[in-house]
Amino acid sequence: MTESYDGLRAEVRHALDVLVTSGREAGVQVAAYLHGERIVEEQAGVADSATGRPMTADTPGYAVSTGKGLTTTVVHVLAERGELDYDLRVADVWPEFARHGKDRITLRHALTHTAGLPALPPDVTVDDFADWDRMCAIVADSAPLWAPGERLAYHAWTFGWIVGETVRRVTGRRVGEVLATDVAAPLGVTGELFLGVPEADQARLARMEDGNLSAMLAAVAGQLPHLDRVAPPGARPDGGLAARPHVLAVDVPAVGTLTARAAARMYAALIGEVDGVRLISPHRLRAVAGVAVRGPEWVFGQEAAWGLGYAVDDDGSFGAAGSGGSLAFAYPRLGLAVAATRNRLAVGDGDPLQRLRVLIRDAVAARVG
Repeated sequence: MTESYDGLRAEVRHALDVLVTSGREAGVQVAAYLHGERIVEEQAGVADSATGRPMTADTPGYAVSTGKGLTTTVVHVLAERGELDYDLRVADVWPEFARHGKDRITLRHALTHTAGLPALPPDVTVDDFADWDRMCAIVADSAPLWAPGERLAYHAWTFGWIVGETVRRVTGRRVGEVLATDVAAPLGVTGELFLGVPEADQARLARMEDGNLSAMLAAVAGQLPHLDRVAPPGARPDGGLAARPHVLAVDVPAVGTLTARAAARMYAALIGEVDGVRLISPHRLRAVAGVAVRGPEWVFGQEAAWGLGYAVDDDGSFGAAGSGGSLAFAYPRLGLAVAATRNRLAVGDGDPLQRLRVLIRDAVAARVG
């Protein structure tokens, strides 16, 4: 661990201790890599409030849409090897997907949330997610809301099945299997990056607590007319999935379960080399991390920018964040990757993990100049 960042580590550690001792958080993890070397790996609190089991660096936690970054990384690793092409028409490998005029939708459209398929039927529940074939059949039989590329709309759940089934049809492997063997294993973080979590690993996970996330999503749904179409009341992106072992065990590639240190290590290997491992080339990095689409987003009604599968922020970072507070981002210009997780899911609480991300970013940027 780089010794010159001792002060930053102490500052992060103090911030985590305050969050936990004040009762604001149950358990938290923060990790950062700079030019492939770990500069921050701190955790505090408990992974399970009921038992007092401590939060450790290797305790995976349900990270909601931060998991989209895992699925996206799988796509780019496969593309780097020539197994996938971003302009592949999904229906060319998944013929049933062509129904209702969807034959022109490409993998690129899915990655950029412009496929025109953000909605799910109103009666879908989280328990339905345990049946991969059922969910893929629902997506294949869906009619697009508009032509591909016409509008940016966050595909909160459908992103995972469109991309995941495309990966399965091309490679013959589940997307979670590719993540485990082609991303986690080479990086030495087996057992810390999951889409579906095997039952044997579930006892190791942080136990999720609902801070105010469920209530806030219900309140926001009344203000955002399209939210219930994208995430019906029975399938809201809160901790409900993590509370159902049979669902948690199945790949739901729009969400994921991870440790902060594994996610930071993965993003570090996207922008550079980590212990001899680099996941994609510099040329591909420029293609995937830049802005591919920008504009008003249909679900939340705000300006948004996406690269190929990752959100792109104005500070030059790309990555993903999950409702409830988890995040994982890379800063190519700085050579920095930052990730953070929490097991008490909340929104509108000052976003403490985002503040820690900014703290680390600014500390590194001040030295880079």
